[in-house]
Amino acid sequence: MKLVAVTSCPTGIAHSQMAAENLLQAGERLGHDIDVEVQGAMGTQDELSADAIAEADAVIITSDTSVSRDRFDGKLVLKGTVKDGVNNAEAVVEKAVELAEAGKTGSVTFGSGDDGEDADADAGTDDSSGDAATSDEPVRRGGDPEKGLFARLKKLFS
Repeated sequence: MKLVAVTSCPTGIAHSQMAAENLLQAGERLGHDIDVEVQGAMGTQDELSADAIAEADAVIITSDTSVSRDRFDGKLVLKGTVKDGVNNAEAVVEKAVELAEAGKTGSVTFGSGDDGEDADADAGTDDSSGDAATSDEPVRRGGDPEKGLFARLKKLFS
């Protein structure tokens, strides 16, 4: 299966690259062809070509920033956080393949707070309004502070 992905985070220094690498490795491990574009502090790296997008069966966006979806019209678009790309890349790729094989189109939100329902998958609507705060549970961003970039730099220089 042919997949394309975009990763992006607010700082764009490490997490978007880690998510891209994990998505590439997971896609290859599962036997799929995947191209990943990284949007970060250094601009856009490995920009997706129009041909790659046209050939794609599904689009994966793991981003904590706004990513324009105009170029993905008519495609199945899965949207999650960078954390999903870093920590659950294999599950993200499997979900994209599952929905693409089922013939779903439109926008699907997945990830850490996803309950597994695909109600919006065939609605064909763009769910870019960012209504993540609709649940009663607080949204936790980031991971273990002991494993963060600043913690690692502190250990390196101490």
